[in-house]
Amino acid sequence: MSNLEKYNAAFMECLEITEGQLAGLKYQDITAWDSVGHMGLIAALEDAFDIMFDTDDIIDFNSYEKGKEILAKDEYGVEF
Repeated sequence: MSNLEKYNAAFMECLEITEGQLAGLKYQDITAWDSVGHMGLIAALEDAFDIMFDTDDIIDFNSYEKGKEILAKDEYGVEF
């Protein structure tokens, strides 16, 4: 499974959405991505990529696209 597939799977499973809903998705655009859903998504991504997010990155993670930017940082080293 590629990193993009893992990333997408975490979103789809945690937020109960389809792949077609991912592009442009932002925090609180859907009811499932509230504060509780956000922490579930963060936990799923940490498990999928065997990382621990910094608190600032958890706060900054406010969209599907921004999440890819954050994971691509040197400290996480996830390539898409």
